[in-house]
Amino acid sequence: MFFFMLLYLVLVLIRPQDYPAMAEALPVPVLQVTLGLALVAWLASRAKSFAAPQYLLIGLFLVVLMVSKVVNGWAGGALVQLLKFGPIVAAFVILANAVTTPARIRTVMVVFVLCSTVLAIHGIDQVQTGIGWTGEPLSQGTRIQYVGIFNDPNDLGLLFVMCLPMALYLSSRGGLLGLRRLFWWAAGGTLLYGIYLTNSRGALLALVTLVGAYVWQRRGLVSAAVFGGVGLVGLMLIPSRLSELDIDESSAMGRVDSWYEGIQMFIADPLFGIGADGFSDLHYLTAHNSFVLVLAETGIIGYTIWLAFVGYCFRMPLAVLRMQRQPADAAAASAWAAERKLALTLLLSLFGFFAAAFFLSRSYIILLYLLAAVVVGYYAGARQRYPDLPTFDLGKDLVLWPLVSVASIVFLYVLVKVMLGLA
Repeated sequence: MFFFMLLYLVLVLIRPQDYPAMAEALPVPVLQVTLGLALVAWLASRAKSFAAPQYLLIGLFLVVLMVSKVVNGWAGGALVQLLKFGPIVAAFVILANAVTTPARIRTVMVVFVLCSTVLAIHGIDQVQTGIGWTGEPLSQGTRIQYVGIFNDPNDLGLLFVMCLPMALYLSSRGGLLGLRRLFWWAAGGTLLYGIYLTNSRGALLALVTLVGAYVWQRRGLVSAAVFGGVGLVGLMLIPSRLSELDIDESSAMGRVDSWYEGIQMFIADPLFGIGADGFSDLHYLTAHNSFVLVLAETGIIGYTIWLAFVGYCFRMPLAVLRMQRQPADAAAASAWAAERKLALTLLLSLFGFFAAAFFLSRSYIILLYLLAAVVVGYYAGARQRYPDLPTFDLGKDLVLWPLVSVASIVFLYVLVKVMLGLA
């Protein structure tokens, strides 16, 4: 099961099946076949767990995606959503069940970082030659891109930001006379350069958010806020699209308009929304915000479920970081320090992903749910190692998440109004 999921992860990230030459030569859909083999292995195994609330929430979200099409007049759309999002649900469940030990989580991190580094090197090759080995040219003549789900420079930047904490975590382990540390530092530096080459404003802002989150955990909220302000000013001085950012600039204004239209779609259809994948049918641009996209397309029901899914993913590593322990001896202290370091890495990856996703419509992409699966698997294993860690029970939070959902909608509405006013 774990082997097939690692292979699946490589295929999701490297995507050889999307190379023009390979796409014509492959006799079978290798991505789907690999996931199918992993599913069969998982069904045959005894290691099945559905203890985390995310298992129920992702299943409910799939149901809402299907129902959102039915209530909007297209019953066949339910099958489309099942075929589209169903494999993502399966990948989440299998991977979350497979990565409950630190060793396996580190292995998954190695795959994430190595594959994303390959994509960054592909981008460097694009810059030098004008076209990468995949046959993809530079986007807009200046920005690196890849194939498949990473053919948008913003998606590529999102991946690099998400994997950067993993590279730094792997570099902290040392070994091999320092060569291991040097190798992972080089990988991290390549990812940083890749973020710059994507010229993605969302990725650059996510990088500031990621480092700010690290400072928050180490030095407190005030230090994080100071760093965030200084870091943002510093990035604005670097020659990039971020230095051109202005509320009246066409790209930025188009995003704000899309957010406004998404909120209007929600107001018109507040219960189940306009239907999954329906945003672009009603507006010439996509939502450019993962939260607004879910809100507009699945209404308050789908949005609350999705927000709870995301919220629990953040709460799990935070629970480890906030727990105060008094280890009995040096060995226990070292083990607990390693546990906290792993939790912090996953938390930073989440911050990086969602900071970038706040400016992109990436609510349904596989990358989000693979990262969530690693978090869920990690916390399940952490509770086995430290049973006094809190259990998250959806039944106890039935009031919490609707309140958080409403509060976040009000925040989005006010934010859009303020930005439109400034424009």
